[in-house]
Amino acid sequence: MAEKLEPAKVLYCGVCSLPAEYCEFGPDFARCKPWLIENAPDLYPDLLKEANEKGVDNVSDKLQSVGISGADGAPSSSQTGGTSKKEEVKRLPGGKVKKKERLEVIIEKVVRNKRKCITIVKGLELFGIKLSDASKKLGKKFATGASVVKGPTEKEQIDVQGDIIYDIVEFITDTWPDVPERSIFFIEDGKKVQAG
Repeated sequence: MAEKLEPAKVLYCGVCSLPAEYCEFGPDFARCKPWLIENAPDLYPDLLKEANEKGVDNVSDKLQSVGISGADGAPSSSQTGGTSKKEEVKRLPGGKVKKKERLEVIIEKVVRNKRKCITIVKGLELFGIKLSDASKKLGKKFATGASVVKGPTEKEQIDVQGDIIYDIVEFITDTWPDVPERSIFFIEDGKKVQAG
């Protein structure tokens, strides 16, 4: 009779959930290093050496940061050095950094059938404006059809029939004072140009 094989026991990383020997190929190896040093020092002996060297450096840095105050009781210059706060950045799976959305309105003119134009307004919702109300106001003001549609990036935008790209800036700033004119941009020939 054939021998029954036992299943292999695999150690999974507590940070990235990959097998420990594959952590170096994962999304954020730097975050996995402390866990690997503590739980799997035999897999990455170089990390253990680095940690020991850094530990010695940290001790020497701490000893240097402890200073004796001057004669007037003021702390030495090494003690007054403040610690800088790191900015919190939201990380997505795969180690990608999520960018914060800019508060800006983008107006673009699209030509279809050689002479019919559509003016696209994106980004009004970032200023707390309901797009359905905005499309009604734009339709009434310019006596054209205006509708809220999903754009190619799955974000909602307002499509207004006609070439009203330059008139719409003044209407937006007058109707919604929360939208400053410096945050309104045109897309002309594939380039982003500030309005005004």
